[in-house]
Amino acid sequence: MDFNLTLIGQAIAMLVFVAFCMKFIWPVLMQALEERRKSIADGIAAGEKGKRDLEAARVQAQGIVSEARGKAAKIVDDANTRYAEILGVAKNDAVKERERQLEQAQAEIAQAVNRARDELRGQVSTIAIAGAERILKREIDPKTHADLIAEMVAQV
Repeated sequence: MDFNLTLIGQAIAMLVFVAFCMKFIWPVLMQALEERRKSIADGIAAGEKGKRDLEAARVQAQGIVSEARGKAAKIVDDANTRYAEILGVAKNDAVKERERQLEQAQAEIAQAVNRARDELRGQVSTIAIAGAERILKREIDPKTHADLIAEMVAQV
C-alpha cells in the first residue's frame, strides 16, 4: 500500500471531524442520553413508589374495613343487648299490668257476687214474708200449708 498525501489528508480530515464531533456533537448526545437515563430512572422510582403507596393504601383500607366491621359488630351487640333489656322491661310491665287487671277483675267479681247475694237475700226475705202472709191469711190447715210451701219452693 502506498503512503501518500491523500492518506494524510484523509487522516487529518478524520481527526478534525472526530474533534469537531467530540467538541460539539458528543456533549449534546451525552446530555440527551443522560436526560433519558434520568427520566427512565425517575419513572422506575415513581413506579416503585406507586407500588409501595398502593400496598400501604391496601393495608390501610383493610385496617379501616376491619375497624368498621368491629364497630358494626359492636353496634349489633349493643342493639341486641338493648333489645333484650327493652323486651325484659316490656315483659315485666305486661306481667304487672296483667296482675293489676286480674286483681281488678277479681274485685269486680267479688262485688258482683256480693250484690247478687244481697239481692238474693232481699228476694228470699220478700218471698219468705209473702209466704208467711199467705199462710197467716188462710186458715191453718196442713194440706193448705203444704200446698203454700210447695208453691213458695216453686217460686224460689
